Amino acid sequence: MSFIQKLFLAVLPEASANSMEAESREWMHTCPCGHARSTWDLGGIRWGAAGNPRRRLKCPSCGQWTWHVVSRKPQPPADS
Repeated sequence: MSFIQKLFLAVLPEASANSMEAESREWMHTCPCGHARSTWDLGGIRWGAAGNPRRRLKCPSCGQWTWHVVSRKPQPPADS
């Protein structure tokens, strides 16, 4: 976990921190080769955001520096 993630988790109330982490895990950075990673796994936070920006990142799968599309992939709700 990155410093900024630890900071926000320590400062925010538990419900807000859980919401922030869950939403950040839904935002995926997808390489043109198909490999995808969540914003949270990359050490970032994307909470209450909109749009589909692009980020230039090195893909661990293909090893290339490419423009990754950031898009939200909502997770299915857990069965109760």
